[in-house]
Amino acid sequence: HTAFPHGRAVLQALFVTFLWSTSWVLIKVGLQDIPALTFAGLRYALAFLCLVPLLLRSSRWKSIRGLPRRRWAELVLLGLLFYAFTQGAIFLSLAYMPAVTVSLLWNLTTITVAMLGILVLAEPLIILQWGGVALNLVGVLVYFWPAALPSTQVVGLIAAVVGVLANAASSILGRGVNRRGDLDPLVVTVVSMGVGACALLATGLFAQGLPPLRMVDWAIIGWLAVVNTAFAFTLWNH
Repeated sequence: HTAFPHGRAVLQALFVTFLWSTSWVLIKVGLQDIPALTFAGLRYALAFLCLVPLLLRSSRWKSIRGLPRRRWAELVLLGLLFYAFTQGAIFLSLAYMPAVTVSLLWNLTTITVAMLGILVLAEPLIILQWGGVALNLVGVLVYFWPAALPSTQVVGLIAAVVGVLANAASSILGRGVNRRGDLDPLVVTVVSMGVGACALLATGLFAQGLPPLRMVDWAIIGWLAVVNTAFAFTLWNH
């Protein structure tokens, strides 16, 4: 613990990463029946509803009621970036591209966050982290070179690029919000998720509608909402 004071946080992040990695496969299965944006909206709206009762604790509810306008603005922006744009882009890109390709493109978030973290958060990288950034770039180049993207995947590529940028921006904003330590991580998660989920679900229902869903579809939505979202995002913010 003295040699690596952030060891517990690293283990939590690794566990969340494992949960989220299973999401890619489940999303691909669900996309066979459910439109991308509607699917994403249902997942995060249900997760939001699961977490709302946890805010009824007096201390958490009091902290929400006492939030100044600037903090509300930060949480609203975080919700739009982290849920509406980032998660909507993930679902859209997975609708057009293989899961492995989207996952590798999403790894560019690491590099973008590292650069933004230096500029915005004043959190420089150590030599080992710079080595990780270089290895990340080499891996992406090895996988994609020579570039031969089918025309049917162009929309997915655009969505992935938008998602990477939104994800990086939301990671920096989320780090800035959480490292102050004046808000319970659950408050950050639920408020921002509620904003993003409402925007995402409204957009999905308006643009793509809601088709009849099978039991397996609802099972996938339920697992993604309760385990891979409500639980995982709270642990991530912590």
